[in-house]
Amino acid sequence: QVQLVESGGGLLQAGGSLRLSCAASGRPFSFYAMGWFRRAPGKEREAVARISASGTTQYADSVKGRFTISRDNVKNTVYLQMNSLKPEDTALYYCAADANGALLLGWRDEKLYEYWGQGTQVTVSS
Repeated sequence: QVQLVESGGGLLQAGGSLRLSCAASGRPFSFYAMGWFRRAPGKEREAVARISASGTTQYADSVKGRFTISRDNVKNTVYLQMNSLKPEDTALYYCAADANGALLLGWRDEKLYEYWGQGTQVTVSS
């Protein structure tokens, strides 16, 4: 069992930056691939980024060049650095853990991820 707790969300203006954190406890964190997802109001949850156990990263096209996912295996924490934020980035952001720590072409599929956090809200005003 893995427990995930997100933090770092908030309200900010367009163009600003924010760093989300996801603290993991339970099974060895370093073996898991970690993902960030988001659900905007009235929309389905979508994949944002993934980092494999070895540190390889993958991004949705909508955030590529603006967001950076990273991990600290000593602190059992995964981060999402978000720069140049836009109003369309407004969403509830979730982190998730996949016991298959590899780089995957189908990384956007929610069903790959066994564990989920409760989410942290990010609101970007124009």
